[in-house]
Amino acid sequence: MPNIFGKIFQIATWGESHGSSVGVVIDGCPPGLPLTEAEVQAELDRRRPGQSDITTPRKEADTVEFLSGLFEGRTTGHPLAMLVRNADARPEAYAEMREKFRPSHADFTYAAKYGFRDHRGGGRSSARETIGRVAAGAVARKILQLAGETEVRAFVTQVHDIAAPAIARFPTLAQVEASAVRCPHPATAARMIGRIKQVRAKGDSVGGIIECRARGVPAGLGEPVFDRLEADLAKAMLSLPGTKGFEIGSGFAGTLLKGSQHNDAFVNRRGRIGTLTNRSGGVQGGISNGEEIVFRVAFKPTATILQPQRTVDLRGRSTELKARGRHDPCVVPRAVVIVETMTALVLVDHWMRHAAQNRTFKF
Repeated sequence: MPNIFGKIFQIATWGESHGSSVGVVIDGCPPGLPLTEAEVQAELDRRRPGQSDITTPRKEADTVEFLSGLFEGRTTGHPLAMLVRNADARPEAYAEMREKFRPSHADFTYAAKYGFRDHRGGGRSSARETIGRVAAGAVARKILQLAGETEVRAFVTQVHDIAAPAIARFPTLAQVEASAVRCPHPATAARMIGRIKQVRAKGDSVGGIIECRARGVPAGLGEPVFDRLEADLAKAMLSLPGTKGFEIGSGFAGTLLKGSQHNDAFVNRRGRIGTLTNRSGGVQGGISNGEEIVFRVAFKPTATILQPQRTVDLRGRSTELKARGRHDPCVVPRAVVIVETMTALVLVDHWMRHAAQNRTFKF
């Protein structure tokens, strides 16, 4: 079903933006994993609203509750269920949207698909659905950390037309979290924050780009045809609200190079095969090659803006809509942890699939 992601490490998210709660059920989590609510809460705190003056002012503690699958500090191997209650929902702010479609939002398409829709904050189309993903991602990150010291780090590289210079080294978490916009280049971060505040003052919004890197990923994860590692990463990223593009390694810029310029030469690194360059972004033939996985995700400007916009109502009559509610003028700062989350979920699922096919039987 469309609310389930993964093949062995499976997650199913549930809940709506202005319903009573949101959450996730993980099926296939390995037993015996040491896990605490505090570890999951730390990731949810990075995603929650109201973190700074450039995010939505909605006030939610996003406190996680474990419902099943955890006993005496370790996972049991049974379904791991987590819940977060909605505390600051204001459905009355969306009354006008019961009859009117927000431009570039999911209002019309949801109505076209289901015949009716939850207009309160967009229901399942709201980014609040990603709480369940982040909670599950915290579990996946713990598995990666203990299994292979694998690290996943995302950060903002562009807001509107303000782009950071290339970040050569793998950034630390402290460097990413040092600014509200989560760009590890301080001078650029300050400019990005200024631009977000500028457009917010006019009731407008902007988009941006997030880069994500994963290091310590073993060679051999992925599949050669339909479930290529980069294909599943792309699906994971493009399943996020507001995404409009995905590229890995050299991406579209690679089309400007010749093969002699683009190819990653293999070298011997103290007994381990590696590559001299990483234009492949850590994936070749759909399978990880042991190098750092590097990709970028493009996010559009937030669709809901506080300016009058032309639209139509349920009957197709022309009208005007000036949205109310509390929305991010730029989603990319809060989306950083969600990009990391989906990356961790893909890597854990492929790692488990790889082990099941290649390490279970001894012939």
